[in-house]
Amino acid sequence: MSILDESLENAIQRLRKQKTDDADYEAKACRSRISSDVWDSVSAFANTSGGTLLLGIDETNSFSVVPEFNVNKVRDQFIEGIGDGGATGAKLSLPPEYSLERTSLDGKQFLAIRIHENSADKKPCYVTAKGVEGGSYKRVDDKDIRLSAAEIYEYQNALRPSTADLELVKDADLTDLDDNIIKNILARRKDSKALRGTSNNQERLSRLNITNKQEAVRMTGILVAGKYPQQFFPRLIIDVAVHPGVQKAQPGMPRFLDRAECDGPMAEMVNDAVNAVARNLRTYSIVEGTGRRDELEIPREVLREAIANAVIHREYHPYFQGQPVSVDVFPDRVTVTSPGGLWGGKTLLNIGDGESKCRNTALIQLMQAAPLSGSSNVTVEGQGTGIMFMIREMEARALSRPDFEANPDQFKVTLWRSGIEISSNRRWLHEHAGRELSRQEDAILLVAKENNLVSVPEIRQQLGYDSDDIRAVANKLVSDGLLISVGKDTFAIADENDQRLGNGEDIAVSQPIVMEDKDLLELIPENGAITTRELAKRTGKSVETIRRMIRRLSQNGDIVSIGKQQSRQRKYTRAQQSN
Repeated sequence: MSILDESLENAIQRLRKQKTDDADYEAKACRSRISSDVWDSVSAFANTSGGTLLLGIDETNSFSVVPEFNVNKVRDQFIEGIGDGGATGAKLSLPPEYSLERTSLDGKQFLAIRIHENSADKKPCYVTAKGVEGGSYKRVDDKDIRLSAAEIYEYQNALRPSTADLELVKDADLTDLDDNIIKNILARRKDSKALRGTSNNQERLSRLNITNKQEAVRMTGILVAGKYPQQFFPRLIIDVAVHPGVQKAQPGMPRFLDRAECDGPMAEMVNDAVNAVARNLRTYSIVEGTGRRDELEIPREVLREAIANAVIHREYHPYFQGQPVSVDVFPDRVTVTSPGGLWGGKTLLNIGDGESKCRNTALIQLMQAAPLSGSSNVTVEGQGTGIMFMIREMEARALSRPDFEANPDQFKVTLWRSGIEISSNRRWLHEHAGRELSRQEDAILLVAKENNLVSVPEIRQQLGYDSDDIRAVANKLVSDGLLISVGKDTFAIADENDQRLGNGEDIAVSQPIVMEDKDLLELIPENGAITTRELAKRTGKSVETIRRMIRRLSQNGDIVSIGKQQSRQRKYTRAQQSN
């Protein structure tokens, strides 16, 4: 929020209701002079996503204007401290752009100052007197939090190619390299300009940055072609953890359902991590014509791209060498978190533009020539299309786009699961619900659909949601007519034939009417058209039952459809019989 997209009046009313500042607004009383912590907040806003200072507003007095607030004096002090009154009075290094507005609340004046986020080449903004290590802040909710040494490093090097992957590995030598991997890399690059004019392997390994000219092994060489890179870098692994709940370490649940610390050379490590995730995902059978294919709820290609990107683009500076790439499998999502922030001017707005930017240039160059074990394929392509590929592959299957989250010292990709993302399930939810559902509602409805009858403990076991949350969501679905209560804490998909009794804990279901396709055909008009929902209402059958009968009648040529295939308003009319 800001003074640009939310009125100050609305913002202050919101702050009064929540009784605290937030990530977008910071109120400072500043009765007659600017307090020193104002500059901490300016630094935090400049280093994060921008925000608005409300000077002369007292948070402790229901966000009211401070009596006798000296608006002119505080304004002049801010202008001087930001550096516009001359360098001698400046309080900040790399100060941000800002826009200042004198405004009124309850007939009294105060200052609203919009602080703009700094560009990548002007971070971190910091309080000069405290130094960059002690005076650099970020905004987290209503707090100004001092940046860590790793976060400061990331900001200061956001536009500088890393040299970490070219560093020499202490105590490593040629015997620590895998001969087969080296052989495959050299075979793949044998006709490249990189090896032009080389006469022996010593020169070739140096050209590819596996070693230097004195045969000392580089970090890139160990990570890609080492027999066991973790001998030298124990935490440069991929840590795959499968959690029983939707959060880590939920009370009353086991800590992990599965755990795999994937190590070895980089291509093998990525492959093992993909397999570890895949074995903990559901597989769906997709019927196509007379055949059938099995498909993971998250495509394997997308998993591989997300994990490979995390390994290739992570930060390898010593600050980060103690952190693995983390892959967390939850009942509703898979997250892939890599150490190090976005690099090279990339932001959440432009990461999918297809422009290749990589902090680890030697590493990605070598990985493009390192084949997967037992395959001629490589782990990465290096064309800057990884994000676009993930988005395209998910959308091609009618799945939700991945979510991306960027922090100064880490980057996270979230891929959603729970069966909601299977295209047939999405269509069913859309047609069955008749309204927009939350992700929890989607997931609980699908569990009920798949199991016919389902209890709160069974939903908790499958989805990991809190039992009280499940009851609240399920009862809302019952009140909306989407679920029915079938005993204590037990639910089923609602059907037109279902009738709840007295206390809602028992249910009587009328005997189904035996109905053949020809009976349904009699209800479909020759002159005019009718929808599946209208047919379901007339017959007392579920929409799914009507839809199955409609498909058979269509295949027999007895009816004609009108409208788009996936439209809820699609109608049917009886086919004209030829004489």
